[in-house]
Amino acid sequence: MRFVGISNYQAVLADPLFWSSVRITLVFMLVVAPLRILGAFFLAILLNSPKLPFATFFRTAYFIPVVTTTAIVGLVMRFILDPSAGPVAAVLGVFDLPPVDLLGDSATMLFTAAVVYVWKFFGITMIYWLAALQTIPKDLYEAARIDGAGGSRIFRHITLPMLLPFLLIISVLTIEDCFHAFDLMQTMTAGGPFFSTEIIEIYIYRWAFAASIPQLGFASAAAVLFGVLVSVIAGLQAWATVTSRRLQKGRA
Repeated sequence: MRFVGISNYQAVLADPLFWSSVRITLVFMLVVAPLRILGAFFLAILLNSPKLPFATFFRTAYFIPVVTTTAIVGLVMRFILDPSAGPVAAVLGVFDLPPVDLLGDSATMLFTAAVVYVWKFFGITMIYWLAALQTIPKDLYEAARIDGAGGSRIFRHITLPMLLPFLLIISVLTIEDCFHAFDLMQTMTAGGPFFSTEIIEIYIYRWAFAASIPQLGFASAAAVLFGVLVSVIAGLQAWATVTSRRLQKGRA
């Protein structure tokens, strides 16, 4: 064995495909995180209403995709979106519409995978928001109604301010989760076509295991750089936790 110093890191940083994978990962995160955070927030508000019938059923239904195997979800979605024999193509054919290859076009693949990822893990973010809503004392709502406050004023002056500390934590948790989409992306797109959906994890996997001549040192260097990025997100999570506690103490 020969010590190569930092040459692997230099090679990774000089590789355009590495920076492309970083960009794709960030774009994926910027698409997924807002959809999960905001969508799950409004759904949790709806499901937390005591007037909603079958609320428990709907909570369970939205959480079921979370407990399914991600790789299986990716394979099933590939079949569903198959432009030649998938159910989506069959439905389009009924209306005399041409099939759409959502997983074969580099312009749509990443966003299609992002929508599937949001659907798969939407329930986790919803549970976070539901747990946060349970911390709001019901006495505040009752006092506001006695004072004549309507639903919109209660939401604006009680619900939103009380949930602000949780927004920091839920946002950071969701953002960090968006960096770990290897199993879904690998089974749905495998990073193609032409590396247009190759996130950092697939980039590392390709060099370590899928290359004709595996480059374990090169892949390890890329993995360390990816670990640094995730560590930064973890640091933000710790900061969000401390800030959240300070906000809660201030409101108490």
